[in-house]
Amino acid sequence: MGLDIGDKTIGVAVSDPLGLTAQGITTIKRLDDETDLEQLQQLIESYQVELLVVGLPKNMNGTIGPQGEKVLAFKTLLEDRFNLPVVLEDERLTTVTAERMLIDADVSRAKRKKVIDKLAASVILQGYLDQLSTKKFDR
Repeated sequence: MGLDIGDKTIGVAVSDPLGLTAQGITTIKRLDDETDLEQLQQLIESYQVELLVVGLPKNMNGTIGPQGEKVLAFKTLLEDRFNLPVVLEDERLTTVTAERMLIDADVSRAKRKKVIDKLAASVILQGYLDQLSTKKFDR
């Protein structure tokens, strides 16, 4: 499961059973950590998730800023709550990539706003899946 964690929403994506492609499934409106974790727990159980891939926002120079610190704190909550491996994936430019994909698909601004977070989660997860498949072929 891929997560794009923001202050107001969490974009959620899952992979197909073979771990080849990522699909955005929902955007969780953030209320508080406990409610957010409960909603994620339902999705984790429903999709039989074995691993969480969390987008880590970094500054362009590679340093971690205030938003990255918030994501790292939430990562700790995820690990404590779900007892699943949590992998951090560099998410620099994922929202920009998602936005471009939607613009190229001629999606209206109002519709883009509704789906951007789950599409960003898909881009994060797909990046992780692509790295895995590259490693498999390098052997």
